[in-house]
Amino acid sequence: MPWTAEQLYDLVADVAKYPEFIPWCTAARIRRREGDVFWADLVIGFKVFREQFTSEVRLTPKSQIDVSYTDGPFKHMRNCWKFLPQEDGSCLVDFDIDFEFKSFILQKAIGALFHEAVRRMVGAFEARARELYGPGAVAGEPVTN
Repeated sequence: MPWTAEQLYDLVADVAKYPEFIPWCTAARIRRREGDVFWADLVIGFKVFREQFTSEVRLTPKSQIDVSYTDGPFKHMRNCWKFLPQEDGSCLVDFDIDFEFKSFILQKAIGALFHEAVRRMVGAFEARARELYGPGAVAGEPVTN
């Protein structure tokens, strides 16, 4: 992506702002914070489904964000964001997610749309980065913080 690792890390770490730009995220709040760890509640709404869940978010400043599910509709859920700076000022983002819902119906409904949901979520982060930081370093623009 044509933004710095620091910019993209800051964007992803700002969970409280997710409802402003992430599709289907209708609410978010930080429940508790302890140094580089915080617990976040998210509400996701899609068609007839509305689910709330809590995650523990571990920050490795400016380089990695690890998310582990603690309460809600999942059997398990974890994701990891890695922000790898490139020589040209851009950033390679490695995003890994693994989850399974407790509800068979919810798992089938979301499973069928999973790739589209991830594509839209990544697109939402890209659009938000463009809105906050401009076209980015690779586009020849100065990088802003």
